[in-house]
Amino acid sequence: MRRAYAVLDLTYVNDGWEQHLHPAVLFGGEDVVLIDCGYPGSLALLEAELARRDIPPERITRLLLTHQDDDHMGAAAELKARYPGIQVMASREEAPYISGALKNLRLQQAERMQEQLPAEQKAFGIQFCELLRKAPSVPLDGLVSGGDTFDWGGGCEIVATPGHTPGHISVRALDGAFVVTGDAAVTEGQKLAVANPEYCLDMERAQASLEKLARYHSRCYICYHGGVWEASAGDGGASHSH
Repeated sequence: MRRAYAVLDLTYVNDGWEQHLHPAVLFGGEDVVLIDCGYPGSLALLEAELARRDIPPERITRLLLTHQDDDHMGAAAELKARYPGIQVMASREEAPYISGALKNLRLQQAERMQEQLPAEQKAFGIQFCELLRKAPSVPLDGLVSGGDTFDWGGGCEIVATPGHTPGHISVRALDGAFVVTGDAAVTEGQKLAVANPEYCLDMERAQASLEKLARYHSRCYICYHGGVWEASAGDGGASHSH
């Protein structure tokens, strides 16, 4: 039986600091769709993880970006350069920030926050802003909107989940098998929670989007930060993340 999806684990280790990111791959009739792709400079790591999951990178036909943050779209330009046949897609609202037509909203937020940081944190703030400025943009080949349906993952729907960024999207299986949340949800203990609320551009909309995803009562939620949350692991509730 052909698998409907796979969950990747991109592991970043730097000076004792470790972070795991979880892009998803959805399989369709004609498509193999990668959802998000890691930080800038991640192409080799991504290729190795795809190979470990028996997914040849050259089989990827589409890259769907949930939003404009560099940990989600950072490797997109490298991936497109290596595999030019890949069609890069995102929501219409996120598109100008991903393509570089407009200044990245996360960078704008970081620059505003820089003015308010205590002296001991300003050097880190400057470094963070520089990383965001250097994050490569990528042209888009197609746009998606909430309600669009595809045969990926056995049949799925694009879900508009604004809040973390204005045009953030998630993807849900129509049969309830899974939701790929992006940053619309993160695993927190036995619940799904709003991811990094201090960075949400609109916390009220982010909470509404989280509750929207929870109402699907899907069997599992594939969270970019935290990995797979199984419905049996908790009561399906949603909470604020602190």
